[in-house]
Order: sequence, then structure tokens, then C-alpha cells
Amino acid sequence: MESGSEKWNFQGNKKLNASAVSVRRVYNRLMEGINNNQDKKPVVRLCRVDPTDNPRFRTTPEAPDAVATAVHSYNFNSYPPTVGLPEAKRAIASHLSSDLPYQLSPENVFMTVGGTQAINIILPVLARPGANILLPRPGYPQYDSCATCCLLEVRYFDLLPHRGWEVDLDSLEALADDNTVAMVLINPSNPCGNVFTYQHLKRVAEIARKLGIFVISDEVYAHVTFGSNPFVPMGVFSSIVPVITIGSLSKRWLVPGWRTGWIATCDPHGIFLKTGVVKSIISYLEITSDPPTFLQAAIPEILDKTNDDFLSKNINMLRESANILYDLCKEIPCLSCPHKPEGAMAVLVEIKFSRIKDIIDDMDFCAKLAEEESVILLPGVTVGAKNWLRISFAVKTSDLVDGLSRLKAFCLRYSKMP
Repeated sequence: MESGSEKWNFQGNKKLNASAVSVRRVYNRLMEGINNNQDKKPVVRLCRVDPTDNPRFRTTPEAPDAVATAVHSYNFNSYPPTVGLPEAKRAIASHLSSDLPYQLSPENVFMTVGGTQAINIILPVLARPGANILLPRPGYPQYDSCATCCLLEVRYFDLLPHRGWEVDLDSLEALADDNTVAMVLINPSNPCGNVFTYQHLKRVAEIARKLGIFVISDEVYAHVTFGSNPFVPMGVFSSIVPVITIGSLSKRWLVPGWRTGWIATCDPHGIFLKTGVVKSIISYLEITSDPPTFLQAAIPEILDKTNDDFLSKNINMLRESANILYDLCKEIPCLSCPHKPEGAMAVLVEIKFSRIKDIIDDMDFCAKLAEEESVILLPGVTVGAKNWLRISFAVKTSDLVDGLSRLKAFCLRYSKMP
């Protein structure tokens, strides 16, 4: 190659731009709009599902104490085993089994760097030429991005807002074929804020079995529920269909920055062993990063010593915030919240474009809102719900009320006159 030639044998991987409307990218863009605004109102972030933004949401004291004990012991400065510390795996297996009709073993649990790495392990394990996976719409965009990067075809099944965001079971069956390998279910749901009933989950399990696929159950928000539907783990139905559960300390223990999660195979019939899925998970873990050893070492004490009062206090705060959000949304003429949130930390609200003017879509709505009111909401297009908004209520009550008040003023400013 001659010096100065414009010919090069490399270029960026365009597949890594799979999530052109990623949450982080959109958030940064909206923050730029606020930074360019001369009217320096305090920024209200109702976009991030990060409970630590609210100083009232602090993890239980037992958690940092357990981490400190592990660090000061000097026993956990080494690399951990590939699949995770045995004591952490044992504690998580016992913790999950308390909700199941059978007992998980430590061999069913694999430690990961948060729920995100669990996704980034499971989907490549399933990828093969021509394979496809069924994802919920709306859903969590990490699944879409990861599937695209590992050349796994994505097919979307709808969640129905006016039926409590239940799965459209008819579309689920129609989407699948002989190359469909799995489906994803997020319960409690980010971004919808719903909690699936026992009966509905059982029906999903029965359809998955009929289709010959397994269920990836994202339960990062397990037990973060405050409505009429209790949390039911998908693993309850693993005698019907094999289930891989993704879990994390992040939300229930209010430590998303600790990046400590797990994969659990709920499979009493041993189907994942027979089909090589477990072997592939271990193979992937051998070439990727591990959660910090001292955090894994702290898990048994965190799970064992967390006070029920800590957990119930957080649920009560979320219930209060969810009620405030739902009630105040009723007062905003161009928005509609079809289902009161019952779990997780965010909810989807629909924009009624027939009632507003000079706004093109949800992205334009959020950009103008950020620039004019210094309020950041997440455009629904980032989670597969174009012209909706995802609003987090895991924030200070004063910020929630202030942000929704500014949102109302904004909507009135753009409302069509009757």
C-alpha cells in the first residue's frame, strides 16, 4: 500500500450501531438540549430507572457491611471460579428456591456482571445461522442490541396496554417457526410497570412448550411489586418448559452500580444439559469477565441478613410514588396512562397527538420538554413503544411532583385549542 493511500483493509463494525436509539445515547442528547438552555431550571430526571437518584432509597446497612467484611478478610482478592464462588451460588440457589416447588442446586447458578452481562451471555449461546428469538414489544433494548450483534434474528410479540400489558398470545404462536429458539419475558416489567398473573404465565409456558422453545425470564425486579398481582417466578412452570432466569441485586437491594447478577437454570428435567446449553454457558463464561470476588463473597450475608422492614419500606415508597404519578397523569390532557403501575420502577404513558400541535413524535416531544422545562423523560421509541413515554417514579416525591407539574405546563402550551 502506497504512503498516503485512502485504501484501508478495516472499518468499524456497523452491527455495533445496532441500538441507534439506545437509552444512554438518547439521554446524552437530551442533556445537551438542557445544557444549551439559557433558562437554568433545576434538572428533573424522570428518565433513569436508578433508585439511587433518590436519597431515601439507600441499600440496607447489612449490604455494605458484608462487602467490607469480605474486603477486610483479605480472602477474596483472587480471581473467582469461572462459574462463581460456591458460597454465592449456594446462597442464590437457596434464595430462589424459596419461591419454587423444587430445590435449585448451586450447579444451577452462574454469576454474572449484573443482568446485562447475563443477557450478553445467553443470546450468543443461542445464536446459530437462521435462528430467531421472540422479544416483547415494548421491552428492554439490551436484548435487541445484543441479538443484532450476534446475528440472531429478532421477532417481536406485542404486549397489550389495555389488557394490563399481557402478552398477545395469538401473535406469539404466529411468529414462531422451526428456527425459533427462545422467548424473553420481563416480569415485573421494565418498561411497562405490570406484573404478570400466575394464570397468564402458565399459559405462556404451555405455548412455549408447544413451540419447542424455552423462556428467558428477566426477573431483575423480582418481588418489587405493590399492586394486586404478587410476583410469580417463571421457574414455577419449569416442569412444563425449561426456564433460564436472569436476576440481580441491583433493584431490590438498590445497588445498580455493584453490577452483581446471575443466571439460574430452572430445569428439573435436565433439558439444558441434554441440549448443550449449560456447556455453552460455561464456555462463554470462560472467555468473559467475572463479578468482583469480594462482592460475590458478600452475597450470602446480604441475602440472609436483609431485614424485611427494609424491603417493605421500599415497596411502600414505590407504591406511594406510583399512585402520585398515576393520579397526576390524569390531569395532563394530552397523556394517557392505560395501566396503573403495579411493579418495577417505571411506567409507559401514551402521547395523544390528536390533542397537541407542533410536535412530530415522542423524540421531538422529549427534546422540546428537556430544552424548555429541564425535565428528561425517555422517548418510548427506545423501548419499542413509539409515541409513548417511559417515566420513572423511583425519584424523590418533590422531584416527581415538580417534574409532572412542568410536564403539564408544557403540554398545555402545545395543546390544540378546542
